[in-house]
Formats: sequence, structure tokens, C-alpha cells
Amino acid sequence: MKITLTVDDQTIQTQDNSSVLSACHSAGIYIPHLCWLETDAPADAPAACRLCFVEIDGFREPVAACAVTVENGMTVNTGTVAVRSLQKTALKLLLSVHRVDCKPCPANRACQLQNIAKFLGAGLGCKPFERVLKEPEVDVRHPVLDYYPNRCVLCGICVRICRQQHQQTWLSFAGRGFNTVVGYFDADPDAAADCLSCRACLEYCPTGALVQRLADDDR
Repeated sequence: MKITLTVDDQTIQTQDNSSVLSACHSAGIYIPHLCWLETDAPADAPAACRLCFVEIDGFREPVAACAVTVENGMTVNTGTVAVRSLQKTALKLLLSVHRVDCKPCPANRACQLQNIAKFLGAGLGCKPFERVLKEPEVDVRHPVLDYYPNRCVLCGICVRICRQQHQQTWLSFAGRGFNTVVGYFDADPDAAADCLSCRACLEYCPTGALVQRLADDDR
């Protein structure tokens, strides 16, 4: 069943049970996001990055577009003052725990944080928030991948993609609060080497937080 809605004065159609974010994405209307996958149903969307806010007529406050199911006749606005303020604040919070050192990063010029900052007309600074970084700079416990916690935005995509690809995951969240990281769930090192043939987590990571270790790297 097709649903018709209006987004930024543009009429679009989408499938019933789609999320607002999915509908906009399919119509070429960009809404900043980091943790959403195209396969996410509204009820399953993590809504963790707090970037995909929109205003919808009938809702008192902006809502996460990934978690709202479309309805026929719905009117959505993606670029209001309130929406942009929330998105810029969410971006600054992410940058406050992010190592902004783009040149050596493998995601440079393909980084979703860079793209979102450009779209919002914001820089990569985090004021008025203080920048606080984690130690160590690189976690090398995984047999074949290096993890950079100060590049990671904790979107959880690597964990979810690993589970989708293998019906299990060798990656998981570890720690709490500020100390939350993506941890290596201890598997057989020989089995974990299959990561190199899969590479899904590397391809989906939006910020270059996961990097394949070079063969001659003896760490």
C-alpha cells in the first residue's frame, strides 16, 4: 500500500510501515543520521545519534525520523530552526568526544561527521562543550582490526552488521557512560580472521573507527 505525505512542501510516496527517514531517503531528501540502516523498521531503529530530528504536524516537539512510521497525509518539515538547533547540538556533543585529526584518517573526505557538519553549515569544533578523549588512542585486541575509540561515534552499526552477516557478533558495546566503547567479544583468533573476507563493519563504519591492520604490523 502506498502512503502519500508532504515533506518540505514536496509530495512524496512511500510504502506503508516505512519510517519517515526511509521515505525521505528514498525520495532524495537528506536528513542527517549516523545510526540508521536502510533495513531498519521504525520499531527497530536505535535512534541513538539524535541527528535525524524532524517536525511533524500534530507532534508537540521534534521527533527522530527513523523511529516514526509514515501516515497518509502526514506533513513533515526537515529544516526548521528548532530542528537545526537540535542537530547542531547533537553534532557538537559527538565532536566533544572525537579526535578531529582528519588527514590521517581513512574516512577523510568520506566521513559522515564531515558531511553532516558541511550540510549543517557547522565546523568541526565542539564549543561550548569541552573536548574529552579516551585512552588508549588505539585498541589492538582484535586479531585483525584496530579500533580507534576517539573516532567512534558509538552508532552501533558495526555490531549490528556483524550480527546480520554472521548471525552472531564478535563486536559488542563495552563499558558505561563516557567509557563506552566497541569491544572485541573474545572469539577464536582463527575464526575472527574471517573478518578480512567479510569487511562489512569496515565498509559500514561512518567515521573510520575500525581499520584493517596491515600484514606487516607487529602490534
